[in-house]
Amino acid sequence: MAKTKITDVIVPELFAPYVIQQTKELSALINSGIAQSNPLLDELVAKGGKTINMPFLNALSGDDEVLSDSVSLVPEKLDAQKDVAPVLIRGKAWSANELAGALAGTDPMTSAGNMVAEWWNVQEQKILTAILNGVFGGTLKNTHCYDISAMTGENAVIGANAVLDTKQLLGDAANNLKAIAMHSAVFTVLQKQNLIAYLPNSQGVVDFPSYLGYKVIVDDGIIPDSSDVYSTYLFADGVFGRGDGVPEALTPIETGRDVLASDDILVSRRALCLHPIGISWINPGITSATPTNADLANSAN
Repeated sequence: MAKTKITDVIVPELFAPYVIQQTKELSALINSGIAQSNPLLDELVAKGGKTINMPFLNALSGDDEVLSDSVSLVPEKLDAQKDVAPVLIRGKAWSANELAGALAGTDPMTSAGNMVAEWWNVQEQKILTAILNGVFGGTLKNTHCYDISAMTGENAVIGANAVLDTKQLLGDAANNLKAIAMHSAVFTVLQKQNLIAYLPNSQGVVDFPSYLGYKVIVDDGIIPDSSDVYSTYLFADGVFGRGDGVPEALTPIETGRDVLASDDILVSRRALCLHPIGISWINPGITSATPTNADLANSAN
């Protein structure tokens, strides 16, 4: 029987959009509501370039006025600002040896596509973690972080009190918080406290466990600061904007063959934007064409 080759089962013009769509469907970030796909961001990413300008309006200001038949209302100026978000252009190549199991399936292209989409999911979570490290490594660390690492006894272990004290840093805006992301070791500590709930959604399916009413996202990409000090994050819905497009100069999927090694090769490339709303990319200088995860984790950026 002839050996199945990548070029026999993967049609690039069908495979590329499938991977993009499947990545969205599998994404815990999107399904939790933390990151929301935006068709406008998709278009801006597809246009190419290294950064995207994202205009937004600040909250309305001023007090109400008493209506009068002789004095006009005084208009307040709408405060418009803009975020600057970096476009991330990434890629990866695999040889046929790593995809042999997928290619043996009854629907090889779908099987390979699921593998690639799941791989990109992990990469997006690494990107998100890097961005969080950058955001909270700067001045927000002094105002939006509650640090229990120097405490002693039970106070040094995450629990309901620590999480509630953290959300209180936002005052009444804490009502917008919907999700909490943590390392599996932290999740296990909370499980031992019997405070993790598994509540079905409107379809009767438990899509995410719950803690204090927050959806729980477990991700070991949240690397501990030391052997036993972990960061845990509270999120509002839509706090990250997400765009996914294919610039004209980018070939999203390619297949080829290494003749000398007799290996088939699959290459996947992506241009995406994953950006925290209300925070701008300063970019004082990076060495690569587009930011690496290390650049995203640098609070100076």
